[in-house]
Amino acid sequence: MPLNELDPNTWIDNYADYLFNYAITRVSDAEIAKDLVQETFFAGLKSAKNYKGDAAERTWLIAILKRKVIDHYRKINSKKGKAEVRMSYANTSEDEGDWLEERVADPSNLGGDETIENQELGMAIHDCISKLPKKQSLVFTMKTIQGMSTEDICNELGINPSNLWVMIHRARTALMGCMNQNWF
Repeated sequence: MPLNELDPNTWIDNYADYLFNYAITRVSDAEIAKDLVQETFFAGLKSAKNYKGDAAERTWLIAILKRKVIDHYRKINSKKGKAEVRMSYANTSEDEGDWLEERVADPSNLGGDETIENQELGMAIHDCISKLPKKQSLVFTMKTIQGMSTEDICNELGINPSNLWVMIHRARTALMGCMNQNWF
């Protein structure tokens, strides 16, 4: 088949597992990952007329899925207000540093370059989160991204609040280093 033709009838058989594996590593919730894959297929069908054939089907679908993952986290964060991700440039005090979302372009006022930069920053953040130790990543995601209460996280993971806050502090410190190295 020529590179510039889409075949939506084969998407589920050819790409569903790959897209699901990609999504689950970014959202850590099977149901949400399934929903994102389904939304990706729907978006692909809706925008098939815009497909130029510059990329393979799978690459094109992954690009759509990446935007769906970013939109998922934006939706979560807009519901709970400012994210608790803090970028500290001086390790002297919790009061120093900049809020991460103040460094991200305003999604309601995006031009072409800002949209690309915002997507790249979102992917850089998720890349850095994926590099954390599994338990730190899980605790950080549950608390900061999903907005779960300390008590619920501690009960679910069988840890005490002190352990939780140590893991969150370590995750934030590691994220700061990763983002400084890979983005700022």
